[in-house]
Amino acid sequence: MIIVMKHGATKQEIDDVAEKIEKLGYTPHIMFGVERTIIAAVGDERGKARLQTLESMHGVEDVVPILKPYKLASREIKKENTVITVNGIKIGSEKIIVMAGPCSVESREQLIETARAVKEAGADILRGGAFKPRTSPYDFQGLEEDGLKLLSEARDVTGLPIITEVMNPIDVDLVAKYADILQVGARNVQNFALLKHLGQFKKPILLKRGMMTTIKEFLMSAEYIMSEGNKEVILCERGIRTFETATRNTLDLSCIPVLRKETHLPIIVDPSHATGHWEYVAPMAKAAVAAGTDGLMIEVHSCPEEAYSDGPQSLKPAKFAKLMEELKPFIKAVGRK
Repeated sequence: MIIVMKHGATKQEIDDVAEKIEKLGYTPHIMFGVERTIIAAVGDERGKARLQTLESMHGVEDVVPILKPYKLASREIKKENTVITVNGIKIGSEKIIVMAGPCSVESREQLIETARAVKEAGADILRGGAFKPRTSPYDFQGLEEDGLKLLSEARDVTGLPIITEVMNPIDVDLVAKYADILQVGARNVQNFALLKHLGQFKKPILLKRGMMTTIKEFLMSAEYIMSEGNKEVILCERGIRTFETATRNTLDLSCIPVLRKETHLPIIVDPSHATGHWEYVAPMAKAAVAAGTDGLMIEVHSCPEEAYSDGPQSLKPAKFAKLMEELKPFIKAVGRK
């Protein structure tokens, strides 16, 4: 249920309503809007009729049911877009944010070289994998904490915030110590134990859509994080599995307008994992901007043919710089920066 507070409701009235919600066995999530404050009461829907009694409390204007199964992620509860700030960078605002870097952190030289190159080309955030989920157990699994330390050093050298993947609930504390944004990969989109644990941290979470995850399931996964208290969730479309084999996955650009209608959360598109081939990354990045994405995640490697993982889909620094220039008219055409 959504409890809509009257314009000018006092802090005491808001606190009283939140306290009453807790007494009724629900969790209050307070959201301060430009004109009004609303409180989402989240919990077991079987007893939601009890929440209607809140209409009689001071400062309450209305009590409205949330029709969507994803409550906190729904645009029903928040009309304006959520903007997430990371080290001064606003994700979900006018500016198209670009996250770029290698699939895997392989060495100090490789990472620092790539970090400097993407920074010079205009990237906003450095991406790199320290823990790598691989289809084969015999493939390179990442440098783990040594990789996190190298990412931290690259941040110091370039000033770029870093985003890296966390795979296991027991690693969340370690990764959070280094990363500015924690990424949940496609294979873990419904790892509910991991999602709930991440919800207890006050760091932005980039949630990748699973290969066979519907939009509803995707938003319900975001709900797992948000229901634990962390509202800073960024959604990432990275391609879904279809019968097509010409590309690694099928990039579902139609999800962008659907998500824009359904949720207030920022939307990022990863054309590298979606296509699996570097020559398709640029056209799909441009198409994603045209479709309304808030940002892009692009893999860049100085020597893709020697990359430990995902070399075929990685752009060389010069091609990445060229793409950044080619994106400018598309960004301007959609009224973004």
